[in-house]
Amino acid sequence: MSSDFERKAQQAIELTLVPGIGELFRRRLLGACREISGLFSMDIPGLTRVGIPLASAEALATRRYRPMSEEILDWCLKEGCRLLVSGDAGYPAMLQEIHDAPSVLYARGNISCLDCSCLALVGTRRPTPYGLQMAEGLASDLAHRGITIISGLARGIDAAAHRGCLSANGRTVAVLGCGIDVVYPREHGHLTRRILEQGLLLSEFPPGTSPAPQNFPVRNRIISGLSLGVLIVEASEYSGSLITARLALEQNREVYAVPGNVTSPHSFGPNYLIKQGAKLVQSWRDIVEEFPAEERREILAKEAQSGTRTQARLDLLSEEEKRVLGLLETDSATQFDRILAASGGGVSQLSDMLFNLEMKGWVRQLPGSLYVRLIRPGE
Repeated sequence: MSSDFERKAQQAIELTLVPGIGELFRRRLLGACREISGLFSMDIPGLTRVGIPLASAEALATRRYRPMSEEILDWCLKEGCRLLVSGDAGYPAMLQEIHDAPSVLYARGNISCLDCSCLALVGTRRPTPYGLQMAEGLASDLAHRGITIISGLARGIDAAAHRGCLSANGRTVAVLGCGIDVVYPREHGHLTRRILEQGLLLSEFPPGTSPAPQNFPVRNRIISGLSLGVLIVEASEYSGSLITARLALEQNREVYAVPGNVTSPHSFGPNYLIKQGAKLVQSWRDIVEEFPAEERREILAKEAQSGTRTQARLDLLSEEEKRVLGLLETDSATQFDRILAASGGGVSQLSDMLFNLEMKGWVRQLPGSLYVRLIRPGE
């Protein structure tokens, strides 16, 4: 970082630390002052005249939060954490368009992930096997076409989206509701490390910020703001994913939804959105068809040239494998003993067959000796 940028970044961080000044107000102030340094050169009466609360004006005028902002900047420089400052050339162009874009973003990983077409994929923290399959499968298919998958690293659908993208050696961005140095939830430590190696972590919260509940609805505007559109895979009536969908509409982004079983509470969100005009999604093509013309032509042209096949052909399976596969469902898991009883074969033979089907990408084993058939686009 240049010294000029470091000074600008330090002041931007300092401004975010001052209580009583939200993003919308910060943006209005910077629009009036042009340069952030102008705010720090004003006295208390001058700051209050532009609408800053007295307590916040005193904090600005006395530079109360300067030492803390300098510590944060030093930490970022030492830890290789990149700072993206609103108005700077490195700041994501899509995000800059929204009315409450964060003043500062902390970034770790591959920043070039944001240079490609991005799609947000979010949903419930308690998905069904069907929801997990759809999230992983669609994320993988989109990643194969060079689309960056953005999600929130939450349990359930978010994690499935990241995993599906990584399995295709694609680029994924996790937008956090905590500090960039905080792993949340704890069990996502390995997934977080994989994203750092292959994708990008982003947060508007200073390092060390705990994952407070109020942080997550706030960060959702970043997930949608970075993306051409938002895809919802399973969401209950009061899911935070519906907040993301609403924000996407406000930001003039596309909204997509995967339809679900009408009797399942997890399907309320996507089914409701489809009734309200969201694009019904069955495969990656349904999403790409709504992309801007230039991005759409580029993706489809590459698809035509490569002739990529994303599924193993059914006719390459043996008759026994086809019969076992026919015993499995895509929207519910089946216990090993039930498959064994219906197949009429032996335990060892069935175990080997299920393992082979899993290796070929047709079956996934779940905890508890449960098996589910994977959804293959075009099958």
